[in-house]
Amino acid sequence: MTSSYEVCVESDCEAVMRDGTILRADVYHPVDNEKYPALLCRTPYQKLTPRYVELAMSLASRGYTAIVQDQRGRYASDGEYRWMWRHRDETFDMADGYDSCEWAAGLRWSDGQVGTWGHSNASWLAWMLIASQAPSLKAALCSGIFKDALDLTCGIFETGRRLEWTYKMAADARRREANLTGPHTSEAAQDRWNAVERSKYLWWLPLADIPAEVFSTLDNQLQAYYREQHREVSDFGPFHAKVSTPIMQITGWWDRLIGTIDNFVGIVQNGPEQLRGQHRLIIGPWGHDSTQFTRKIGPVDYGPDADRTYADMISRWYDFQIKGKANGLQKEDPVQLYVLGENRWRGEKEWPLARTEYTAFYLHSGGSANTVAGNGSLSVAPPDDEEQDRYSYDPRDPVMSLMSADSQAAPVDQAPHDWRQDILFYQTPPFEQEFEVTGPVSLTLWAQTDAADTDWTAKLAVVLEDGMAVNLTYGIMRAQYREGFAKPKAIQPNVPLEYVIRLNPTGILFKPGQRLRLYVSSSDFPNFDRNHNTGKPYWSDAELHPAQQIVFHDEQRPSRLLLPVIPR
Repeated sequence: MTSSYEVCVESDCEAVMRDGTILRADVYHPVDNEKYPALLCRTPYQKLTPRYVELAMSLASRGYTAIVQDQRGRYASDGEYRWMWRHRDETFDMADGYDSCEWAAGLRWSDGQVGTWGHSNASWLAWMLIASQAPSLKAALCSGIFKDALDLTCGIFETGRRLEWTYKMAADARRREANLTGPHTSEAAQDRWNAVERSKYLWWLPLADIPAEVFSTLDNQLQAYYREQHREVSDFGPFHAKVSTPIMQITGWWDRLIGTIDNFVGIVQNGPEQLRGQHRLIIGPWGHDSTQFTRKIGPVDYGPDADRTYADMISRWYDFQIKGKANGLQKEDPVQLYVLGENRWRGEKEWPLARTEYTAFYLHSGGSANTVAGNGSLSVAPPDDEEQDRYSYDPRDPVMSLMSADSQAAPVDQAPHDWRQDILFYQTPPFEQEFEVTGPVSLTLWAQTDAADTDWTAKLAVVLEDGMAVNLTYGIMRAQYREGFAKPKAIQPNVPLEYVIRLNPTGILFKPGQRLRLYVSSSDFPNFDRNHNTGKPYWSDAELHPAQQIVFHDEQRPSRLLLPVIPR
């Protein structure tokens, strides 16, 4: 899209919250000083971060007043910072969102209509603004955020991401406290974490004993978060019925926050009827990397149609919703998804797809599914009496997460794990014709352990014609949460139990010659914290015990993968 407006920037514009706290924002607007719709982004990640500056400049050049505000207690803004990993009612963010929206509507460069945008944590803040029902909010755009936190974490601490994230977020806390024990900028903290701290603190036992100064004034919030992994802190479901604006939601097949889809489903099914047809959902071949919606992610190029820019998606949405432009969006199906393998966009009326044929693929083996050379298989034929599969899970040697450098999920060649004895491999024969799997995925696993508690992991991959396996989606279940997070329930060792593991959705067309592969194991570290197998609280437990694991797939205990098959 061609820029048509010259832009100027008003720095550190002050918004006074209802309790008197001052939040500061940079305001980007066309130099003609006319009034334009205001697009507000509230962020904990510093308003001067280059991606925010570039995006706000682009939006303003398209005829918007783009506002990037530092969240309370962050960078240029005053007050106490309370992060998103505590109960939403314990933060200031709903009230601050409302007040900031109404402040933005009254700016002399604003025409009184406000939209919001933001990715990841900034999208969490956008949802808090939506929930506030600020009267000047006319539409919203959210990307890379969950409906509820427990669907994201599965009640298990995300060791790699959360320690790194807290260390980086603590940079501003150190700056505010004039603390000289660590980096004062996010960039320096990222470099220090990767080069020095990561390999030390990921393996620290127990986690709660990591020195407090490592995370500066954020340590107390981190300590509380350790203890609340099975507590829901951010369920936006109760707000779906109260949504008063159209919402565009964006995610990717490798975005671990693919619970964005659940927000879309919730507002369509439970929101005000007059708005249900106006909401939109975009699912691309992307990860969680902030606003980098490109065709090449990991080892596979998904084609030129996969390229998008965040500015294009934001401005197109608001051109239609606020400016009333007939730009084609009104003619599109509400769900736009990019089918992997077919490498093209496709419009759908709903999610999940109404024509889905949920199909069970059963796990089989001759008792030796371990490693890529094992005899594990997947088929629609139910099992007879089959030998169970066994492996030893040692938390001192966990299955390492294959992920991107920023600790986010990404498509990665799975070859480094091909010969691990603690991973069970089950795969289909090569497909003889095209086979599409698009929608929610789950694994019903019959398994037992000799430990007091343990984890069960599942990962799906496409095995390409050349043999390379690329991950598609994953899930995990901690045994004590098998009946829900509200009432953790201890397991009895050496007793077979049924576990239903929810994997993230996927959308792929398997081509002839390709296979679908399922990996089953008991660790995915540091994507999720190691289960110590002791049954003790993970944050205070320094013990690590091996566990002997058994997976069953027989007539009485039919372990099976439930796939959303789309007829072709």
